[in-house]
Amino acid sequence: MPVLRLAVVGDPHGAWDQSDHKLLELLRPDAVLVVGDLSDGCPEIPARLNRLPLPLACVLGNHDAGRDASGRTLLRQIACLGELHCGWGLRQLEPPGVAVVGARPGTAGGGFHLSRAVLAAFGPMTLQDSADRITAAALAADPALPLVLLAHCGPAGLGSGVDDPCGRDWKKPACDWGDQDLTLAIRQIRVHRPVPLVVFGHMHHALRRGQGHRRSLAVDREGTIYLNAAFVARHGHDLAGRALRHFSWVELEPLGGGGALVRRASHHWYGLNGCLHYEEVLHQAAPAPAVPC
Repeated sequence: MPVLRLAVVGDPHGAWDQSDHKLLELLRPDAVLVVGDLSDGCPEIPARLNRLPLPLACVLGNHDAGRDASGRTLLRQIACLGELHCGWGLRQLEPPGVAVVGARPGTAGGGFHLSRAVLAAFGPMTLQDSADRITAAALAADPALPLVLLAHCGPAGLGSGVDDPCGRDWKKPACDWGDQDLTLAIRQIRVHRPVPLVVFGHMHHALRRGQGHRRSLAVDREGTIYLNAAFVARHGHDLAGRALRHFSWVELEPLGGGGALVRRASHHWYGLNGCLHYEEVLHQAAPAPAVPC
Protein backbone atom coordinates (compact mmCIF):
# COMPACT_ATOMS: atom_id res chain seq x y z
CA MET A 1 0.00 0.00 0.00
CA PRO A 2 1.27 3.54 -0.72
CA VAL A 3 2.86 5.58 2.04
CA LEU A 4 0.60 8.42 3.23
CA ARG A 5 2.08 11.91 3.52
CA LEU A 6 0.49 13.82 6.40
CA ALA A 7 1.04 17.56 6.93
CA VAL A 8 0.44 18.53 10.58
CA VAL A 9 -0.36 22.14 11.47
CA GLY A 10 0.71 22.93 15.02
CA ASP A 11 -0.94 25.79 16.98
CA PRO A 12 -1.25 28.57 14.38
CA HIS A 13 -2.28 31.26 16.92
CA GLY A 14 -3.44 33.39 14.00
CA ALA A 15 -0.53 32.49 11.69
CA TRP A 16 -2.59 31.01 8.87
CA ASP A 17 -3.31 32.79 5.62
CA GLN A 18 -3.60 32.34 1.89
CA SER A 19 0.14 31.65 1.62
CA ASP A 20 -0.41 28.43 3.60
CA HIS A 21 -3.16 27.36 1.22
CA LYS A 22 -1.01 28.05 -1.84
CA LEU A 23 1.88 26.17 -0.27
CA LEU A 24 -0.24 23.12 0.56
CA GLU A 25 -1.62 23.11 -2.97
CA LEU A 26 1.99 22.94 -4.20
CA LEU A 27 3.01 20.24 -1.71
CA ARG A 28 -0.18 18.16 -2.13
CA PRO A 29 0.01 16.10 1.09
CA ASP A 30 -2.44 13.21 1.27
CA ALA A 31 -4.11 14.80 4.32
CA VAL A 32 -3.80 17.83 6.60
CA LEU A 33 -4.19 17.51 10.39
CA VAL A 34 -4.70 20.63 12.53
CA VAL A 35 -4.13 20.36 16.30
CA GLY A 36 -6.01 23.49 17.43
CA ASP A 37 -5.36 26.94 18.88
CA LEU A 38 -6.23 28.40 15.49
CA SER A 39 -6.59 31.87 17.01
CA ASP A 40 -8.33 33.49 19.98
CA GLY A 41 -11.81 32.70 18.71
CA CYS A 42 -11.77 34.50 15.36
CA PRO A 43 -13.92 32.65 12.78
CA GLU A 44 -11.71 33.63 9.83
CA ILE A 45 -9.26 30.70 10.06
CA PRO A 46 -11.93 27.98 10.40
CA ALA A 47 -13.64 29.47 7.34
CA ARG A 48 -10.36 29.37 5.41
CA LEU A 49 -9.72 25.76 6.42
CA ASN A 50 -13.14 24.85 5.06
CA ARG A 51 -12.10 26.19 1.65
CA LEU A 52 -8.88 24.16 1.47
CA PRO A 53 -9.30 21.53 -1.29
CA LEU A 54 -7.47 18.77 0.57
CA PRO A 55 -8.61 16.05 3.02
CA LEU A 56 -8.45 17.73 6.44
CA ALA A 57 -9.30 17.03 10.07
CA CYS A 58 -9.12 19.47 12.98
CA VAL A 59 -9.58 19.52 16.74
CA LEU A 60 -9.92 22.81 18.64
CA GLY A 61 -7.76 23.96 21.55
CA ASN A 62 -8.16 26.09 24.66
CA HIS A 63 -7.46 29.39 22.85
CA ASP A 64 -10.25 28.75 20.35
CA ALA A 65 -12.85 29.71 22.97
CA GLY A 66 -11.37 33.22 23.08
CA ARG A 67 -12.14 34.78 26.46
CA ASP A 68 -15.76 33.69 26.23
CA ALA A 69 -16.68 31.47 29.18
CA SER A 70 -20.22 31.06 27.82
CA GLY A 71 -19.04 28.50 25.25
CA ARG A 72 -20.70 30.38 22.39
CA THR A 73 -17.43 31.33 20.72
CA LEU A 74 -16.17 27.74 20.93
CA LEU A 75 -19.41 26.44 19.42
CA ARG A 76 -19.22 29.04 16.63
CA GLN A 77 -15.74 27.78 15.75
CA ILE A 78 -17.01 24.20 15.64
CA ALA A 79 -20.00 25.20 13.50
CA CYS A 80 -17.71 27.07 11.11
CA LEU A 81 -15.46 24.02 10.72
CA GLY A 82 -18.44 21.72 10.20
CA GLU A 83 -17.47 18.14 9.40
CA LEU A 84 -13.76 19.06 9.55
CA HIS A 85 -13.93 19.16 13.35
CA CYS A 86 -13.52 15.73 14.96
CA GLY A 87 -13.28 16.51 18.69
CA TRP A 88 -14.61 13.42 20.52
CA GLY A 89 -15.47 12.03 17.10
CA LEU A 90 -14.37 10.22 13.97
CA ARG A 91 -13.37 11.77 10.66
CA GLN A 92 -12.66 9.09 8.09
CA LEU A 93 -10.61 10.47 5.20
CA GLU A 94 -11.16 8.43 2.04
CA PRO A 95 -9.12 9.20 0.08
CA PRO A 96 -6.41 8.83 1.20
CA GLY A 97 -7.57 6.05 3.52
CA VAL A 98 -6.96 7.03 7.15
CA ALA A 99 -9.25 7.17 10.19
CA VAL A 100 -8.72 10.29 12.32
CA VAL A 101 -10.21 10.36 15.81
CA GLY A 102 -10.27 13.58 17.81
CA ALA A 103 -9.54 13.79 21.52
CA ARG A 104 -11.19 16.21 23.97
CA PRO A 105 -11.66 19.66 22.41
CA GLY A 106 -10.77 22.83 24.27
CA THR A 107 -8.25 21.21 26.60
CA ALA A 108 -5.46 23.18 28.27
CA GLY A 109 -3.75 20.05 29.61
CA GLY A 110 -2.98 19.41 33.25
CA GLY A 111 -4.55 15.99 33.74
CA PHE A 112 -8.29 16.38 33.40
CA HIS A 113 -9.98 19.73 33.68
CA LEU A 114 -12.97 21.14 31.81
CA SER A 115 -12.85 24.88 31.27
CA ARG A 116 -15.97 26.98 31.83
CA ALA A 117 -16.32 27.32 28.04
CA VAL A 118 -16.16 23.55 27.49
CA LEU A 119 -18.60 22.92 30.35
CA ALA A 120 -21.03 25.45 28.90
CA ALA A 121 -20.71 24.02 25.38
CA PHE A 122 -20.78 20.29 26.17
CA GLY A 123 -21.98 19.88 29.75
CA PRO A 124 -20.26 18.12 32.63
CA MET A 125 -18.48 14.80 32.19
CA THR A 126 -15.98 12.66 34.04
CA LEU A 127 -12.54 11.60 32.95
CA GLN A 128 -13.96 8.14 32.16
CA ASP A 129 -16.81 9.69 30.12
CA SER A 130 -14.33 11.59 27.97
CA ALA A 131 -12.08 8.55 27.48
CA ASP A 132 -15.10 6.45 26.52
CA ARG A 133 -16.19 8.99 23.90
CA ILE A 134 -12.74 8.92 22.29
CA THR A 135 -12.70 5.12 22.44
CA ALA A 136 -16.17 4.78 20.90
CA ALA A 137 -15.15 7.01 18.00
CA ALA A 138 -12.05 4.88 17.38
CA LEU A 139 -14.02 1.63 17.47
CA ALA A 140 -16.50 3.06 14.93
CA ALA A 141 -13.69 3.48 12.39
CA ASP A 142 -13.15 1.07 9.51
CA PRO A 143 -10.87 -1.59 11.08
CA ALA A 144 -8.93 -1.87 7.82
CA LEU A 145 -7.79 1.76 7.94
CA PRO A 146 -4.80 3.02 9.95
CA LEU A 147 -5.85 5.07 12.98
CA VAL A 148 -4.46 8.49 13.91
CA LEU A 149 -5.45 10.18 17.17
CA LEU A 150 -5.61 13.97 16.84
CA ALA A 151 -5.44 15.98 20.07
CA HIS A 152 -4.75 19.51 21.21
CA CYS A 153 -2.74 18.44 24.27
CA GLY A 154 -0.93 15.12 24.27
CA PRO A 155 -1.51 12.29 26.74
CA ALA A 156 -0.16 12.01 30.26
CA GLY A 157 2.71 9.59 30.65
CA LEU A 158 5.28 11.00 28.21
CA GLY A 159 7.56 12.35 30.93
CA SER A 160 7.59 14.97 33.67
CA GLY A 161 10.71 16.89 32.63
CA VAL A 162 10.50 20.50 31.51
CA ASP A 163 11.51 19.51 27.96
CA ASP A 164 9.32 16.41 27.62
CA PRO A 165 6.59 16.51 24.94
CA CYS A 166 3.93 17.53 27.50
CA GLY A 167 6.17 18.87 30.27
CA ARG A 168 5.15 22.03 32.14
CA ASP A 169 7.73 24.76 31.45
CA TRP A 170 6.07 27.96 32.68
CA LYS A 171 5.96 27.17 36.41
CA LYS A 172 8.22 25.28 38.79
CA PRO A 173 8.44 22.46 39.50
CA ALA A 174 8.25 20.89 36.05
CA CYS A 175 5.63 18.16 35.79
CA ASP A 176 3.68 16.04 33.34
CA TRP A 177 0.93 18.28 31.91
CA GLY A 178 -0.61 15.71 29.56
CA ASP A 179 -4.28 14.69 29.40
CA GLN A 180 -5.22 11.68 31.51
CA ASP A 181 -8.41 10.94 29.57
CA LEU A 182 -6.39 10.57 26.35
CA THR A 183 -4.00 8.16 28.08
CA LEU A 184 -6.93 6.07 29.29
CA ALA A 185 -8.55 6.12 25.83
CA ILE A 186 -5.35 4.89 24.18
CA ARG A 187 -5.20 2.01 26.67
CA GLN A 188 -8.84 1.11 25.95
CA ILE A 189 -8.49 1.36 22.15
CA ARG A 190 -5.44 -0.89 22.13
CA VAL A 191 -7.52 -3.77 23.44
CA HIS A 192 -9.24 -3.77 20.04
CA ARG A 193 -6.84 -2.26 17.49
CA PRO A 194 -3.38 -0.72 17.15
CA VAL A 195 -2.68 2.99 17.68
CA PRO A 196 0.31 3.81 15.46
CA LEU A 197 0.29 7.63 15.72
CA VAL A 198 -0.88 10.37 18.10
CA VAL A 199 -0.39 14.01 17.01
CA PHE A 200 -0.94 17.06 19.20
CA GLY A 201 0.37 20.51 20.12
CA HIS A 202 -0.39 22.97 22.95
CA MET A 203 3.05 22.74 24.61
CA HIS A 204 5.22 25.00 22.46
CA HIS A 205 8.59 23.99 21.04
CA ALA A 206 10.50 26.93 22.57
CA LEU A 207 10.51 26.59 26.36
CA ARG A 208 9.79 29.54 28.63
CA ARG A 209 12.52 31.60 30.32
CA GLY A 210 15.21 30.52 27.85
CA GLN A 211 15.22 26.90 29.00
CA GLY A 212 15.91 25.57 25.50
CA HIS A 213 13.67 23.48 23.29
CA ARG A 214 11.12 20.75 23.84
CA ARG A 215 11.49 17.19 22.64
CA SER A 216 8.90 16.89 19.89
CA LEU A 217 8.65 13.12 19.66
CA ALA A 218 8.33 10.09 21.91
CA VAL A 219 7.82 6.37 21.31
CA ASP A 220 6.22 4.06 23.87
CA ARG A 221 6.69 0.34 24.52
CA GLU A 222 3.89 -0.52 22.10
CA GLY A 223 5.63 1.36 19.30
CA THR A 224 3.15 4.25 19.16
CA ILE A 225 4.67 7.50 17.88
CA TYR A 226 3.70 10.69 19.76
CA LEU A 227 4.36 13.89 17.81
CA ASN A 228 4.09 17.41 19.25
CA ALA A 229 3.69 19.72 16.23
CA ALA A 230 3.47 23.04 18.13
CA PHE A 231 6.34 25.00 16.62
CA VAL A 232 5.30 28.58 17.47
CA ALA A 233 5.45 30.93 15.62
CA ARG A 234 4.95 28.84 12.51
CA HIS A 235 5.38 31.85 10.20
CA GLY A 236 8.86 33.33 10.14
CA HIS A 237 11.98 34.27 8.20
CA ASP A 238 15.48 32.82 8.05
CA LEU A 239 18.70 34.83 8.32
CA ALA A 240 18.64 35.40 4.57
CA GLY A 241 15.24 37.09 4.90
CA ARG A 242 13.32 34.29 3.16
CA ALA A 243 9.73 33.78 4.34
CA LEU A 244 9.23 30.35 5.93
CA ARG A 245 6.18 28.27 6.81
CA HIS A 246 6.33 25.38 9.27
CA PHE A 247 4.59 22.02 9.00
CA SER A 248 5.33 18.84 10.85
CA TRP A 249 5.46 16.03 8.30
CA VAL A 250 4.69 12.34 8.77
CA GLU A 251 5.11 9.46 6.33
CA LEU A 252 2.71 6.74 7.41
CA GLU A 253 2.78 3.30 5.77
CA PRO A 254 -0.45 1.28 6.11
CA LEU A 255 0.28 -2.37 6.88
CA GLY A 256 -3.24 -3.80 6.58
CA GLY A 257 -5.63 -4.80 9.33
CA GLY A 258 -5.56 -1.27 10.77
CA GLY A 259 -1.84 -1.40 11.45
CA ALA A 260 0.61 1.19 10.20
CA LEU A 261 4.26 2.12 10.48
CA VAL A 262 5.54 5.68 10.86
CA ARG A 263 8.35 5.64 8.34
CA ARG A 264 9.53 9.18 9.05
CA ALA A 265 8.49 12.17 11.13
CA SER A 266 10.06 15.62 10.74
CA HIS A 267 9.72 19.34 11.22
CA HIS A 268 9.76 21.07 7.82
CA TRP A 269 10.28 24.75 6.99
CA TYR A 270 9.21 25.61 3.46
CA GLY A 271 9.64 28.66 1.30
CA LEU A 272 6.52 30.12 -0.25
CA ASN A 273 7.43 28.48 -3.56
CA GLY A 274 7.25 24.99 -2.02
CA CYS A 275 11.02 24.55 -1.65
CA LEU A 276 12.04 22.69 1.54
CA HIS A 277 14.71 24.91 3.11
CA TYR A 278 15.16 23.19 6.49
CA GLU A 279 14.29 19.80 7.93
CA GLU A 280 14.65 18.41 11.45
CA VAL A 281 14.25 14.62 11.33
CA LEU A 282 12.62 13.40 14.54
CA HIS A 283 12.09 9.73 13.73
CA GLN A 284 13.05 7.35 10.96
CA ALA A 285 12.09 3.69 10.93
CA ALA A 286 14.86 1.18 10.47
CA PRO A 287 14.92 -0.27 6.94
CA ALA A 288 13.39 -3.69 6.52
CA PRO A 289 15.99 -6.50 6.69
CA ALA A 290 17.15 -7.87 3.36
CA VAL A 291 15.46 -11.11 2.31
CA PRO A 292 18.10 -13.77 1.53
CA CYS A 293 18.06 -15.25 -1.95
